[in-house]
Amino acid sequence: MVLLNQIPPSANGEYCCLRDLDLYNSSECKELATQASKGRHLKILSETALNAVKVQLCEDGYLAWLSSEDIDALEPATTVYQAIALSRPEIETRLADVIAFTKTALQTPNYYLWGGTLGPNYDCSGLMQTAFANSSIWLPRDSYQQEAFTQRISRNELKVGDLIFFGLERVNHVALYLGDDRYIHSSGTEMGRNGIGIDTLSDITSDTVSQAYYRKLRSFGRVMTSFA
Repeated sequence: MVLLNQIPPSANGEYCCLRDLDLYNSSECKELATQASKGRHLKILSETALNAVKVQLCEDGYLAWLSSEDIDALEPATTVYQAIALSRPEIETRLADVIAFTKTALQTPNYYLWGGTLGPNYDCSGLMQTAFANSSIWLPRDSYQQEAFTQRISRNELKVGDLIFFGLERVNHVALYLGDDRYIHSSGTEMGRNGIGIDTLSDITSDTVSQAYYRKLRSFGRVMTSFA
C-alpha cells in the first residue's frame, strides 16, 4: 500500500509533475481517466490503495488516481497554483489560437484515446480542455462538466469558438464550433471515425459521421471565464 509518509512533504500542500503522467479512474489503475502534463500542480489526498494514491489536479479540480510507480514524478511545489481571472473579451482575443491548436492537432497523426489530454491522441473533452489551456483558459475536464461550466446559448447565437454538446440522456461528447456549420472534435470508432476530424452541423449531408452526431445534438455553450 502507498503510505503517505513515503511522499515528500509539501509546505503548501501542492506537488508539481516532473514528467507527463497518466491518471486513472480507479485505484486499480487500469482505465485512463485523464493525463497531467509536466509542470501541472496537484494535491495528494488521504485516500490510498494497494498501488495507488488519490490526487486532485489544481487547474481543474479533477479527481483521479496516480499509480505508485509514478510517485517519483512528483516534487513539492515551490509556489501555489493561482487561477488567472479572464473576462469574456479577453477570452475572445485568444479563440483564434484555440482553433489553431485544434487544427494543428488534426494534421498530426492521431487516434481517439479515452482519457487523452496530452496529444497527439485525445478524447473529445481532452482536446477541448487542452486547446483552451494552451491559451491559458482552463475548462473542467469532462464534457458534461464543460456544458455546466459554459453559458447556455441557442443555435442562432453560435459564434466561432463556442462549444457544441452531444448526448441523449446526458452530455457525453463535445466539439468546437468553427463557423459555417462546421465543428472540430475527436471522435471514436463507434461513430465512424477514430481521431480528430471536422464535421457538419446538419443531417442533410452524405457524411455519415455528421449525421450520427446530429442525431445526438443536445446544446450549445459559450466559454465566459477560466476555471477557478
